[in-house]
Amino acid sequence: MTTSPLANLATQTTELLAAVHALSTFEALREAEPFITGKRSILSTLQKSLGGLEPEARRAAGAQLQEARRTVEAALEIRRSELALAARAELLESDRLDLGDVVVSAVRWPASVGHPSLVASTQRELEDVFIAMGFTVSDGPEVESDWYNFEALNIPPAHPARGMWDTFYVEMGEPETVVLRTHTSPTQIHLMEGAVENGSLPIHSVMPGRCYRRDTPDARHLATFHQIEGLVVDRGITFADLAGVIETFTRKYFGPDISSRLRPAFFPFTEPSAEFEITCTICRGEGCRTCSHTGWIELGGCGMLDPAVFEAVGIDGDEWSGFAFGFGIERCVQMRHQIADMRALIENDVRFLRQFS
Repeated sequence: MTTSPLANLATQTTELLAAVHALSTFEALREAEPFITGKRSILSTLQKSLGGLEPEARRAAGAQLQEARRTVEAALEIRRSELALAARAELLESDRLDLGDVVVSAVRWPASVGHPSLVASTQRELEDVFIAMGFTVSDGPEVESDWYNFEALNIPPAHPARGMWDTFYVEMGEPETVVLRTHTSPTQIHLMEGAVENGSLPIHSVMPGRCYRRDTPDARHLATFHQIEGLVVDRGITFADLAGVIETFTRKYFGPDISSRLRPAFFPFTEPSAEFEITCTICRGEGCRTCSHTGWIELGGCGMLDPAVFEAVGIDGDEWSGFAFGFGIERCVQMRHQIADMRALIENDVRFLRQFS
């Protein structure tokens, strides 16, 4: 009986696998590969020896030999990956710097401590001013439904006042229209709804937060900006109370030499409405580019709450009255620190930022 050339294939395969496992470096693998699976390997020698077998026996032996080759090649690839990872780790370890002995004084770059942005620090200062006047601080979501941002504030879909706000829409139509809030006034609606539900009227609160409009940035406007809104709902509130709060805030925050004035205006959610201006802190009332040479700079809007707003939130307008006001925090920064162009607040020029560290 003729002995099969693959009689010792199992033993030979085991020896090849052991040789693969014994390879300790990537370089050793490259050198050994021709003798494990290449033309110089026992597998190639066995392949050549199959030519003398009968066709049926050759097919069976060939399949057996190919299975052994696949096993060895798979083990070789696994070992190749293991050795490559080990070589990479060794390289990284050799490049690692031990900074334990580095002398601190040898560091050449100037060390500095970060600080809150002008807008953030101004917001906190404004909150402190109003807290001292008896207000609480509330906040609300930046993404609002159309109802909170417009309709509950007496601005229905066809109202021409919608043109006053160039809005970023998040979702249109069913089940509801969702927008990035264009002002902090929607938080007033949330507060009044909550007060009605919880029986916690009256309200004396301010609401700071970020707002969004599709404005072209200029010396006095940004597309993403911050407002602080004020809301008072109580018995016997009059327009004189509103004017007193505005003047008290102006002198407290900007200084006793800066005053405020109210000019008639229109806002759908207040009636009567006014815009309030303060003495331009850059030119001290003499006229400059920032104040359009008027000596006054508009800070925000205000007015007595419209009965339609009370109706939307379920407050009895015969028993309660109130006022609201709102203004830009960036505008306060600009006036307080005499910054001619508001765009400096978002340009991240380190020379500008270091002035307020």
